[in-house]
Amino acid sequence: MLNEFKDFIAKGNVMDMAVGIIVGAAFTAIVSSMVGDLINPLIGLFTGGVDFTNNYAVLAGEVPAGASLEAAREAGASVFAYGAFLMAVVNFLIIAFVVFMLVRMVNRIKAAAVKPDEVAPEVKTGPSQLDVLLEIRDQLAKR
Repeated sequence: MLNEFKDFIAKGNVMDMAVGIIVGAAFTAIVSSMVGDLINPLIGLFTGGVDFTNNYAVLAGEVPAGASLEAAREAGASVFAYGAFLMAVVNFLIIAFVVFMLVRMVNRIKAAAVKPDEVAPEVKTGPSQLDVLLEIRDQLAKR
């Protein structure tokens, strides 16, 4: 059983998957930082600094007027945090677009690296075996 497990781990697919997960986790941190530190501030510039994260509706409980979403949750109120959800959707769309652009760029690089060999000009190789047999048949029929 231990040998089977070693064989399973040593297979290329498992190692590729492990590397993919590790790189994916690191890439997630990079993309999250890009969205949070670069893109969201630019969006805030164009929208006048509007941040929907603290928009919520109180479903039950008492919350002081103008309290942040975090303060409302700490007060024990039941809140419908539609702003946080909206920002999560916007962040997801931005991250998905960035990943799409990166995959597109990698695919272009791969396609450029794997150029198909130039197609050789078609060389006439002569008649096929069938053509030769048909010609012999026709020659024998004339005699």
